[in-house]
Amino acid sequence: MSHIRNLEHLHRRKIIYRRDPINDKPTNSYIWGNYYDEGTYECYELFRSKAKITTYRSLKWHLLVLWYLNPQLDQDDFNSLAKHICDKEKGFVTFTINSHSFNNIVYEVSMLDLDKPPKNKLRKIIFRDGCGLTPKEKMSIVGELIGKTKKIHEDDIYQCMLDINDSDTKITISKIAKLLKCSTRTIHRNMSNELKKEKELLNQQL
Repeated sequence: MSHIRNLEHLHRRKIIYRRDPINDKPTNSYIWGNYYDEGTYECYELFRSKAKITTYRSLKWHLLVLWYLNPQLDQDDFNSLAKHICDKEKGFVTFTINSHSFNNIVYEVSMLDLDKPPKNKLRKIIFRDGCGLTPKEKMSIVGELIGKTKKIHEDDIYQCMLDINDSDTKITISKIAKLLKCSTRTIHRNMSNELKKEKELLNQQL
């Protein structure tokens, strides 16, 4: 499956789709990026990994983040942006969206309260744009830093899943456990059904 996204449309319109934490301070800073020992919910990084949008729930979240990060957009601008994202041929989604579903999801997003940031995943490691690291090198850093912690969180597992997927490698429980330096039983115990489904969807995109 092609992973090519048409991001040029977003660049021409100066759409913000990534934002580093604005209040949380990193525990340590490195040449490649930052590490947050307690994690941060303030990092939004849409379309950084090769993974595409595979569900309506994920699509709604992506559109909400775009709406939140770009307060300069009016309703017509947002509708145009949403149409671009929802067009399967543009490389963002894996499924076809009919007009009824599109209108419903755009309406629901536009009606949501943006005074509070959209729900986000906890991030402990944030790589800088253009850090020059390969997916394998990133996985090594993730395993080294997160693997030192005593408790493995679901968000840590998700981070590893994306990194493994970016290396064009099938995600397995044993690979995640090896990266996080823990047992496969620990991974199974901390994986929700939603995360298990996401694992299968990511593997299907290879």
